[in-house]
Amino acid sequence: MLKGFSREEKGWIFYDWANSAFSAIVAAIILPLFFKEIARSGGLSDVNATAYWGYATSCGTLICAVLAPFLGTLGDFRGLKKKLFTAFMLLGVVSTFLLATTNSWKWLLVFYILGTLGFNGSCVYYDGFLPDVTTEERMDRVSTLGYGLGYIGGSTIPLVIALLLIQFGDRIGIPTVTATKFSFVLTAVWWLVFTIPMLRHVHQKHGVEPEKHIVSQTLHSIAHTGRKILANKSVLFFIIAYFFYIDGVGTIIHMATVFGDSCGLGSMDMMVILLVVQIVAFPFAILYGKLAGRFGAHRMIVVGIITYIIVCLVGYNLQKMSDFLMLAVLVGTAQGGIQALSRSFYGKIIPAENSSEFFGFFDVFGKFSAVIGPTLFGLVAQITGVTHYGVLAVMGMFILGGAIMIFLVPQKVEKVH
Repeated sequence: MLKGFSREEKGWIFYDWANSAFSAIVAAIILPLFFKEIARSGGLSDVNATAYWGYATSCGTLICAVLAPFLGTLGDFRGLKKKLFTAFMLLGVVSTFLLATTNSWKWLLVFYILGTLGFNGSCVYYDGFLPDVTTEERMDRVSTLGYGLGYIGGSTIPLVIALLLIQFGDRIGIPTVTATKFSFVLTAVWWLVFTIPMLRHVHQKHGVEPEKHIVSQTLHSIAHTGRKILANKSVLFFIIAYFFYIDGVGTIIHMATVFGDSCGLGSMDMMVILLVVQIVAFPFAILYGKLAGRFGAHRMIVVGIITYIIVCLVGYNLQKMSDFLMLAVLVGTAQGGIQALSRSFYGKIIPAENSSEFFGFFDVFGKFSAVIGPTLFGLVAQITGVTHYGVLAVMGMFILGGAIMIFLVPQKVEKVH
């Protein structure tokens, strides 16, 4: 599958394989369930536990959203991108490991927030490395393969190991809580070990020379990049569209498990369903990349948005297990493709020497959407007392994003200079 890719492209692709274990085990599946069990034992109601999980997700992404432009600008100074990437990666790894050391729902949220900051911060630089490792013509293929391998490798292999141990560990003398905590240790080790190819083979090729007054240079550069984005209306509208539709994607990823729990699904049922998402997402992420080569990334992003609108309609009317399985398959067909093509679509229209800085702005919109979505979901659940109503707000985000993408973002956006 990796035949024909350069050593730099392979190293970059493998970071998706490495960090996807955090996305699956910590952000989406095992930690949310473990948190709800610990929270219930601590006296929290189901609705409040769901809401606090949403607030914690929003808090972690809000911190990174505020910092993203500064982080991205610093990463464009020669010699700093990999150092900053490594620092945030290690923050995520250590915080994930610490999840295994506590039985307090409050500390679980603290370590989850820190892990989210490390994950998101490292991804600012990871995305910024895309123009360093490949050409514009190959970006869609490289980006979608990264997401694809992330799903089948980082998301699936350690997740299956963890699920088997949680389900059958009692038979060999391993309590469920111990098995669950082992999954966090496994995630941290997996993340660290499979980042090694990225650290060895990926190097910063584009960048700007730091000046004596690096703080003022950073602030000036942020302002200059902001003006460039505002001047290119097509780029601006794409970022706004991205803000809305990625809000829905992120909210579904972060809230799916606690939503399923509130709907009465058992822990293993939800884990199986979410595992189906990972397995389906692998071939479809790669398929999105191939179809983008034929129809264009713009059209395939719109296809992904339409798929997610259908997902919301199905989610609002969930009644039986077969509905959840249908939902899992639908999400899997679009989840990796829409994220990967959004990344490569943007990567092709920004200047390579300022890629981290531009991706910093890109992440501001993506992260703020992740702040709004889970918070809105949690507020609707608390105000109405009905978790399903939050799905309608998420669907509205997809509709807004899709409308902007279709009517205001051209098929081919002029490159920023």
